Amino acid sequence: MPLETSGDLDPLLERIGDARHVLIGEASHGTHDFYAWRAELTRRLIIEKDFRFIGVEGDWPDCDRIHRAVTGDGSPDEAVYAFARWPTFMWANEEVREFCRWLRGWNDALPQERRAGFHGLDVYSLWDSLQAVRGYAQSHLPEQTETVLRALHCFEAYGHDPQRYGLATRLLPDTCEDEVVGMLAALRREAPGDEEGFAARQNAEVVAGAEEYYRAMMRGGPDSWNLRDVHMADTLDRLTDFHGGAKGVVWAHNTHIGDARATDMAAAGMTNLGQLVRERRGADAVVLVGFGTHRGTVIAGREWDAPAEIMPVPPARPDSLEDLLHTAAPGRALFVAPPPETRPTWYDTPVKHRAIGVVYDPARDRHRNYVTTTPGRRYDAFLWLDETTALRPLHGEPPGETEPETFPSAL
Repeated sequence: MPLETSGDLDPLLERIGDARHVLIGEASHGTHDFYAWRAELTRRLIIEKDFRFIGVEGDWPDCDRIHRAVTGDGSPDEAVYAFARWPTFMWANEEVREFCRWLRGWNDALPQERRAGFHGLDVYSLWDSLQAVRGYAQSHLPEQTETVLRALHCFEAYGHDPQRYGLATRLLPDTCEDEVVGMLAALRREAPGDEEGFAARQNAEVVAGAEEYYRAMMRGGPDSWNLRDVHMADTLDRLTDFHGGAKGVVWAHNTHIGDARATDMAAAGMTNLGQLVRERRGADAVVLVGFGTHRGTVIAGREWDAPAEIMPVPPARPDSLEDLLHTAAPGRALFVAPPPETRPTWYDTPVKHRAIGVVYDPARDRHRNYVTTTPGRRYDAFLWLDETTALRPLHGEPPGETEPETFPSAL
């Protein structure tokens, strides 16, 4: 069905029905159209279906700054602009700022307990989260300050570089695992259930997850990817409980929100967030929404930590889902997967499906950027945008320490 206005999302809202979690993807981290339609669908879920929080593929400390701004403490503009680690364009962009301005306005009309939150699900912010736990302990749990400092001093020996830490643990038996486990146990036991206490516990969970993640990353294989997505699923569970069982939206790449069992990721031993949420919550309680495009422009880096630039997205390869929809579908269309017994065969036919990360080389697009996918099993709905344009970043990439993502192609 054509997709031109917000009202054209009505069939998807009907499909969502009483689902508790809606996971909304993107085929790249640098495309304006994906962000704009994802934001519009999220607005409708908040207004019409009482969704109370958004969990995104971002770091907890940065997103906690946005959460505080959109729920009444600070400026959404300043909170979004303040993203300072590469790739800043992924969150410090006009599209996210516009949504956060809207969310602040929506929340201002509501009592505090009904305001919609904005939270990071990811595992990368080892150092920032560790510093946040230290600050919280010094102010609220002084008797646990020494426990936190033991973990902090352990990581300081590696120069604030989590990759250096991971590499060192491949060569020597010493790790920071015991110090991190002790810190996490203390926060779980003693931090109260208010918002500040929850944020402190979550930062401790991030440190524990990151410590394990960077050790796994140096071993190679699917373990680091799986640890990251399990961490995101666990964080979503914690957020759901913290918000009193409220409904939640997730924003993440298609490779995270589309069910991995319907892709060749499964054969590689990988799971992902969409699969885990379906397994934990039940398929009827979860709706997975993917995106795709045939051609256009995107913002990305040529390599990790490289300056972001607007690049062409070439026409999709001939054997791909994108090529099929370019030939057969309107320029903008919404597909809501019918029941298996009534739907066209393409929903259940494995096909190549493009995925662009924050690192991208258009010249190698056809050889590196496709995941074999069974569309009707991977997604419950799919937004097709034949030609798309790049995100609009708020600022350039500042120099600084970075914590790189993993396979496939920095997603």
